[in-house]
Amino acid sequence: MTNEQIQQYTIKRRRNRLIMAALIFAGFGINYLLFTMVSNLNLPLYLDNVGSILAAVLGGYIPGILAGFMTNIVNCLTDPTSIYYGIITVLIAAVSAFFESKGWLTIRKPLKVLLYVLILTLLGGGLGTLLPWLLDGLSFESESFGSALRDAGLRNQMVSQLFGNLLMDALDKAITTAIVLIVKALIPEKIKEKLRFDGMLQAPLDKETSDEVKAVRCRVISVRTKIMSLIITALVLLGTVATAISFVLFNNVSIEQQKKLVNGVANVAAGIVDGDRIDEFLEKGAAAPDYAETEKRLYDLRSSDDDIRFIFVYRIQPDGGHVVFDLEDPDVPAGKPGDIVTLDSYIKPYEFALIEGEEIEPIISDEKEFGWLLTVYKPILDSSGKVVAHAAAEVSMYEIGDYQRNFIAGMISLYLLFFVVIFAVVLWVVEHHIVTPVNSMSMVVSKFAYTSDDAQLNANVDKIAGLGIRTGDEIENLYNAVVEMGTTSVRQVEDIRHKNETIAKMQNALILVLADLVESRDKNTGDHVRKTAAYTRIIMRKMREMGFYADELTDEFVENVGNIAPMHDIGKIKVSDAILNKPGRLTDDEFLIMQAHATYGRDIIEQVIAFVPESDYMQEAKNVSYYHHEKWNGKGYPTGLRGEEIPLSARIMAVADVFDALVSKRSYKAPFSYEQACDIIREGAGVHFDPLVAEAFLAAGDEVRKVAESFGELSRDYVKDEHVDDSGKSR
Repeated sequence: MTNEQIQQYTIKRRRNRLIMAALIFAGFGINYLLFTMVSNLNLPLYLDNVGSILAAVLGGYIPGILAGFMTNIVNCLTDPTSIYYGIITVLIAAVSAFFESKGWLTIRKPLKVLLYVLILTLLGGGLGTLLPWLLDGLSFESESFGSALRDAGLRNQMVSQLFGNLLMDALDKAITTAIVLIVKALIPEKIKEKLRFDGMLQAPLDKETSDEVKAVRCRVISVRTKIMSLIITALVLLGTVATAISFVLFNNVSIEQQKKLVNGVANVAAGIVDGDRIDEFLEKGAAAPDYAETEKRLYDLRSSDDDIRFIFVYRIQPDGGHVVFDLEDPDVPAGKPGDIVTLDSYIKPYEFALIEGEEIEPIISDEKEFGWLLTVYKPILDSSGKVVAHAAAEVSMYEIGDYQRNFIAGMISLYLLFFVVIFAVVLWVVEHHIVTPVNSMSMVVSKFAYTSDDAQLNANVDKIAGLGIRTGDEIENLYNAVVEMGTTSVRQVEDIRHKNETIAKMQNALILVLADLVESRDKNTGDHVRKTAAYTRIIMRKMREMGFYADELTDEFVENVGNIAPMHDIGKIKVSDAILNKPGRLTDDEFLIMQAHATYGRDIIEQVIAFVPESDYMQEAKNVSYYHHEKWNGKGYPTGLRGEEIPLSARIMAVADVFDALVSKRSYKAPFSYEQACDIIREGAGVHFDPLVAEAFLAAGDEVRKVAESFGELSRDYVKDEHVDDSGKSR
C-alpha cells in the first residue's frame, strides 16, 4: 500500500472506532430513555433493550453487547440488583447480532422474526422470572419451599406468575422488534454500511477473498480454537475459584452474624428471667407472681426478629431438662412449667457442662424433628452468683441456606455476564488481530506464482502488500517481513530468469555454431540444421493440436527437441570429407562409414552428459543424434529399433530430416517438388515413419511449405534421389 492509502486507511479505522463508541452510547441512551418513558407512563412494558438491539443489528456483536453491559452497569448505581439481570440484556444483544448476521431480521422472513421474538421472550420473561426467585424468592431446598411445593395454591400461583411474565414480555419483545425493524428499514443502506463495525486491522477484503479466508482449515486445531479454549478454561477456573472463595467467606460471615444474633437474644432472655425465682416458677408456673409478665417479655423478644424460632428456659438436671419457660410454636408443642423433657441428642455431649453451670459454645444441629438449628445456651444466675437455669435461643439455619443459594445465584449471574462480555471481546480481538491477518497472509502467499511474466510476479507482490495489515504487534512485523521477502524473491526470480534466458540463448547459439561447423564440412546440406529445427517445431505443435502423444509432448519436451534438433548430424564431424562430400553414389563400405555418424554423435553427446548427468536436454540430443535414422518397421540403423521403441524425438526428426533431404538441392541430385516430397512421406507412414508423426506433418503442410520456400525455391519436377534406394542407403 502507498503512504496515502495507509493514511486513508488509518483515518477510516479511527472513524470506525468513533462510530462504535457512538453506537454503544446511543444504545445505552435509547435503553434508558425508553425505559424511563414507559415507567413514567405506567405502561406494562419495559422497552429497555431497544437501544442495545439496535446497536447489535447496526454495528454487530461488540457494540450491542457493550451497550447492554453499559446499561446495566449504570442502572446498578441506583438499583444494585439490576446488575444481576445484565446477563439477560447481553444475551439478547448477542442473539440479535446473530440473527442479523444471518439476514433473518427482515419482514421478508416472518417465521425467523417470530422465532427471534420467542427466544427474546424466553430470555426476558423466562430467565427474567427465574432470577428473582433464585435471588430473592424461595429457595429450592428450604423448608418453606418444600411447603410451597406441597401447597397446590402457592404452586399454581408460581406457575401463573411465570406464564403471566412470559405473556407480558412477549408483548414487550414484539413491540421492541417492531421498533427495531422500522428503524432499520428507515436507515439508508450507505449509512448502515458505515455503521457496521468490522474492526478490521487491514485493508478490506472483497467477499470472495473474505469467504476464502474464513474457509481456511488447519491440520489439527486452529489458533482461534486454542486461544479461546485457554480463555474459556481460565474464565471457568477463575470463576469457580472466585465463587468458591466468596461462598466460603460469605458462609462464615453469615454464620457469625447468626451467632451474634442468637448470643444477643440468649443474653437478653437470661437477663429477663429472675434467677432468684426459678424454684418458684418451676413449682407454681403461671400462678407465680411475675411469671406471665416474664413470659410476655420473652414472647416480645422472640417476635423482635423473624429469624428467631425458639426461646426456652430449662434447669438442666441429670434426669433431663426441667421446663421453666417454653414458648408456644405452631409446629412444636410447648412444655409446661415443671415438666421434665428429654434433652435432644445434640445436647447430650454438653449435658455435664450445663449441669455444672458452665457456658458452652453455640451448637449447630440438624435434627429430623426440629430441622437445621443454631442454639445458644446462656446461664441464669441467682443473687449469689449460682447458675440456677439456662436460657436458650434457637434460629433456623435454613435462612442461611437460602442466603447461600441466593448468593450463589447472584454470583453465577454476575459471572455469566462478565464471561459473555469478556468472551465476545477476546474472540473479536483474536479474530481481527490474529486469525484474519494470518489467514489472509497464508492464503495470498499460497497463491504466489513464480511465472515468467514480470507483470504477474509484480501482481503477486502487490496482492500481499495490498493486505495492509496494521495490527501494530508481532503479526504486523511478520507481515512486513513477508512483504519484504516477497519483493526480494521476485527481484531474485527476475534476475535468475533473465540469466537463464541469457544462458539458454548462449547455449542455443553455441549449438547452432557447432552445427554450422559440422554443416560447413558437408557441401551438400546448406541450411539443413535450421530447416529441420523449424520442421520439428511445426510437427510437434501440430501433434499437440491433434492430441497425439499428449503425455510426452510437454512444454519442456517441445522446447528441448526444437533447440537440440540442429545437433542431429553432429556425428558427421568424425566422417571424412571424401565420403561426406562425394558427389556420386556411396559404395557399401562408404555407406557403412557414413552410417557411423549416428554412433559418433551419440558418443560425442555422452561425453557432455558425463559432465551434466541430470540434463534432460542433452538426453534428447543423444536420442535424436543416435536414432534419427531408425525406421518404424525396424529396418533402419544403427540399432534396428522398431515402432515406439524408437524415442519420440528421433521419430519426429526422421520425418523432418528426410523431407528436407528430398526438397533440398544437393550436388548429387536436384530437389524434389513439395508435392512429391509429401507423397513420399505419406507412402513411408507406418513403414519408414511413425504414422502419427507423418499425419501431423502432412496436416501442417502450409506451414512446412512456407519454411521450405523461405530457404529457397521449391522444384516443380520429380527427380529420383539416387542416394535413396530400397535398401535405405540414405545420407
